[in-house]
Amino acid sequence: MAKQNLKMKRVIMFWSKVFILIVQTVMYGYLWFHHYKDMMPVQYWRRGNWAIVGLYLIILYFFSRTFGSLKVGYLKTWDVMYSQIFSIICVNGITYIQLALINGDWKLFENAAPMFALCGLDLIVVFVWAVFMRWVYAILYPPHEMVLVYQDINPKNLIAKLNTRPDKYQVVDMVHITTNADDILSQLDEHESVIIADVPSHERNQIIKYCYSKNIRCYGVPKISDVMIRYSDDIDLFDTQLLLFRNGGLSYRQELAKRVMDIAVSLLGIIVASPILLVSAVAIKSYDKGPVFYTQKRLTKDGREFDILKFRSMIVESEAKGAQLAKADDDRITPVGRILRRSHFDELPQLFNILKGDMSVVGPRPERKEIADKYGKEIPEFSFRLKVKAGLTGYAQVYGQYNTEPLDKLKLDLTYIEHYSLWLDIKLMVLTVKILFAKEKSEGVDNKQTTALKEK
Repeated sequence: MAKQNLKMKRVIMFWSKVFILIVQTVMYGYLWFHHYKDMMPVQYWRRGNWAIVGLYLIILYFFSRTFGSLKVGYLKTWDVMYSQIFSIICVNGITYIQLALINGDWKLFENAAPMFALCGLDLIVVFVWAVFMRWVYAILYPPHEMVLVYQDINPKNLIAKLNTRPDKYQVVDMVHITTNADDILSQLDEHESVIIADVPSHERNQIIKYCYSKNIRCYGVPKISDVMIRYSDDIDLFDTQLLLFRNGGLSYRQELAKRVMDIAVSLLGIIVASPILLVSAVAIKSYDKGPVFYTQKRLTKDGREFDILKFRSMIVESEAKGAQLAKADDDRITPVGRILRRSHFDELPQLFNILKGDMSVVGPRPERKEIADKYGKEIPEFSFRLKVKAGLTGYAQVYGQYNTEPLDKLKLDLTYIEHYSLWLDIKLMVLTVKILFAKEKSEGVDNKQTTALKEK
């Protein structure tokens, strides 16, 4: 019965996604048949018209999957709406360019009102859909009551993160791995799901296999080696499966394509952002007459040091007492600097670092050597993230926060390196716009911390 209920829930959510895609496609179809079709220089046959509408559905599905705009329940309602906004802008923008190319007359852009109206109607429809389906999801999928299995690392930080989504996760019990094995398994039977934290591989494998046999939902905090295994290549030459771990960072072709894109994006970024660069420079200079820019030694690919360029957001001589990360309420940050940091405009001068070749648009954020050495003492593998150039934005910036713990940041950066593709770079660049409006993305570390390392 439980399996049938779960299957029915998934069927409901699946068709709800199909429904919103069809509704958006129907709205575009109406616009095509009643407006743009008659503007084309050559009239389409019936199948040709449906092909145009079908192409819209394909593009819509592609961007919806890319930005996660159909992940109701998995994402918060606002995150779903934000993703939908991006999806709608991209889909309708590309479609409008497509129509202009088909028409062969760029004057079509003078008749953009219907497409803007479609965007507005799309936003209203998807908002109603997202709110309604979030309510349905809450009924179908109440929070999971979880038991957490842990060892040495204090689980309070993990629990605090889970508690930010009480609509999905509720840790109601904890058990230390040193507990008798039979007692652990019996506790698993009493809960809907289990989350495995820092548990040794042998014990973790036993728990995973037990959960698999009993159909118990199982979450796991990945180890560093898990990230590497996840994106390995399958070798199917024999009847014994092999996994290939290349461990070499990016290939030559990937590096070449990435460099070409870095040059193009940095040049375009400098041109587009020039008014912001100018206004920011004037504001910094006017506030305290100090230097506009701030340079600092940072680490990039293979541990090479370079001078990173940023707008100065702190008082002059802000690190007279040594290197330390910005704190949540850091009195060293100037009023102008606070605005620049919250908007991330203080990072814009790094476009020149990218153009020079010291950095890439996307990659692990560069750390100072002193802080990286501190992290390395706790996490010897922290240097693994230096297999690629440092980046202006990155996987850890989109899916993490400024004060993300070093181990979690390492796993996110390794996910990027091992899963690298040019499309992933493009996706991360687009999603970076989202973090400009997320306050938690720029929050500093606690006042008692000088690095992102937290108490175990």
